[in-house]
Amino acid sequence: MPATDDEIREKYLERAIRELNTFTHDLQSCERCARGNLMPVLGSGHPQADVFMLKYAPTPAEVEEGVAFYGRAGTALMKSLRRLDIDPLVVYGTLCVKCPVADPSLAAPECVARLVEEIAIVQPKILVVMGTDALDVLNDLQLPLAREIQEVPGAIQRLTPSIDALYVPDIDRSLDEESAKRDFWRAFRELGTWWSDFPPY
Repeated sequence: MPATDDEIREKYLERAIRELNTFTHDLQSCERCARGNLMPVLGSGHPQADVFMLKYAPTPAEVEEGVAFYGRAGTALMKSLRRLDIDPLVVYGTLCVKCPVADPSLAAPECVARLVEEIAIVQPKILVVMGTDALDVLNDLQLPLAREIQEVPGAIQRLTPSIDALYVPDIDRSLDEESAKRDFWRAFRELGTWWSDFPPY
């Protein structure tokens, strides 16, 4: 008897969860970066999210909890997503530099390149790139069939044949100054327009 659509989706979800668990285990056992006793900061969210949030490096709150987008940035994003009528359950967030090294530029290139595998597991429909540092990493990743993403805040661009990209300012640098908050929101709200045009099937 052929599998139903729900059964097929369930199998894909199970596979994504399994692959993310393996990915996490590999990250935690990696010794390439000089992070001492601190653990890597892991991505969080739905394993098959439509929306993939990408920041460059962890804040102290994220390092302490070991989870990307923990703290002020995560709270601000949750409020923004609610305002755009986007369910947070369709979102996954991660970092380019997952290890809490003293200087993010010292992270091992092989570790930063793990982002390719993380994107392949989640298979998002859109990637929200936060800040120039994250954008530089994304453009250097050599994702299969990827185009270079331009630093144009609020513009939906085609990253690969199956993934769009939206560049926005770095959220961590946008939390303390009113004009920076407005600049972030002006760019980020384009995600709401993209989402409302996205077919519900």
